Amino acid sequence: IRIWPIRWDLPFTSGNKDYTCSSYDNCRVPWGSTHEETWKIVKKTDFVSGMFTWTGFDYLGEPTPYGWPARSSYFGIIDLAGFPKDAFYFYQSEWSDRPVLHIFPHWNWQEGQIIDVWAYTNCQEVELFLNGESQGIKNRTADELHLMWRLSFKPGILMAIGRSNGGEILRKEIKTAGIPVKLALEADRNAIMADGRDLVFVTVKVLDEQGTLVPRADNLVNFK
Repeated sequence: IRIWPIRWDLPFTSGNKDYTCSSYDNCRVPWGSTHEETWKIVKKTDFVSGMFTWTGFDYLGEPTPYGWPARSSYFGIIDLAGFPKDAFYFYQSEWSDRPVLHIFPHWNWQEGQIIDVWAYTNCQEVELFLNGESQGIKNRTADELHLMWRLSFKPGILMAIGRSNGGEILRKEIKTAGIPVKLALEADRNAIMADGRDLVFVTVKVLDEQGTLVPRADNLVNFK
């Protein structure tokens, strides 16, 4: 577990060169804890009524753990644009009555690179496939808040099948993306009030030729 920063009164000189934090829930502030560590305590302790999460949303200001040019907190469950982070599905897998299956990370890496694939789920078991070949079944237990497979990267399709009581509940796929070739705009509603105040939120996605989201795309998109 990375404690970033170690202390508030010491300059933070560690971290990643690209100002990122991992989605593997392995980074915390000195006054806090990770999502899984905290929830395990609350879940197992009857006299603890709940937990305080800082924060639900990332927010501008108080950049943590990085200073400038970082400009926000990093430990929210939802990012600055309102998109759920991977930790969002961890809480869903523990708190929701609806079936949950979320696998990550994306599947664009270097050939032969060793990648940890995580699944957050409330299914009893998950079987992972890479290009149609089973990578094994992992069973959910009370102490296993995520499931993990360690794979050598090959481009293609990563597919997870969640099962409970012997039946398939959910299926999720992640595909290797090609180069960016097009944009897709998705509105969150079909109509707005013509009052000069109502809003529509539009998600802009950078896609490859097959319509697959390109996870590392950093194209500059202009609007007018």
